[in-house]
Amino acid sequence: MRVVVKVGTSTLAYPTGCLNIRHVELLVKTLSDLKNAGNEIVLVSSGAIGMGIGRLSLDGRPQDMPTKQAAASVGQCELMYTYDKLFGEYNHTVAQILLTGSDFSHDDRRENFQNTMFRLIELGVIPVVNENDTIATEEISVGDNDTLAAMTACSVKADLLVLLSDIDGLYTEDPHKNPQAKLIPLVMEITPKIEELAQGAGSGLGTGGMATKIHAAQIAMEQGVDMVIANGARPRVLYDIVQGRQAGTRFQSRRDC
Repeated sequence: MRVVVKVGTSTLAYPTGCLNIRHVELLVKTLSDLKNAGNEIVLVSSGAIGMGIGRLSLDGRPQDMPTKQAAASVGQCELMYTYDKLFGEYNHTVAQILLTGSDFSHDDRRENFQNTMFRLIELGVIPVVNENDTIATEEISVGDNDTLAAMTACSVKADLLVLLSDIDGLYTEDPHKNPQAKLIPLVMEITPKIEELAQGAGSGLGTGGMATKIHAAQIAMEQGVDMVIANGARPRVLYDIVQGRQAGTRFQSRRDC
């Protein structure tokens, strides 16, 4: 199975922006084990700006573009160093892929991206994909890594897209406000009601929220890719997801209908 896993800033880092070592180590161990089992893994990783914020001791997420891009430049180095070191302990090689919206909208660049990804996968490498925040501006940015993950999953013809977040999945109401809210285990179609449930902001360090995840689901489902939203605080949930067991919220693609 070819699986694209997207991990958000809230899973990788503490609110301070510093690396959540326990979460990252467990994530890498789980992904390495899934790859050892014969699965092809692509990791879409947020966290460059968040980790840059911690490294530069900034008070919060920058609002101006130059500081945001500077934080991304610093944080991306730390992010890839961490992945290279941890995956290397399990004898897996990683490759850095940094993209902007133009890499998907231009035919030649999209084809080059796909060719590189397919070859890396053939070589047994784990591509680590992120938006190129050091140069991306509003005109050429993808916008958020949930959308980036969905576009990547479709480009590499993935069997499954998993978004690891700071919530267990899509709920009937905001579970932070109503403890009686119920998890929705399966979504067959993105309806106006589903879109209404998705309103809300993400964490302080990240850029996503449930709305961006629903948008990602729509992109993936239309291209025949199943998507699951699950809690990144428990990376071992990936075992259940890959094996088709109930975990989080699964968005079933038209391929399965």
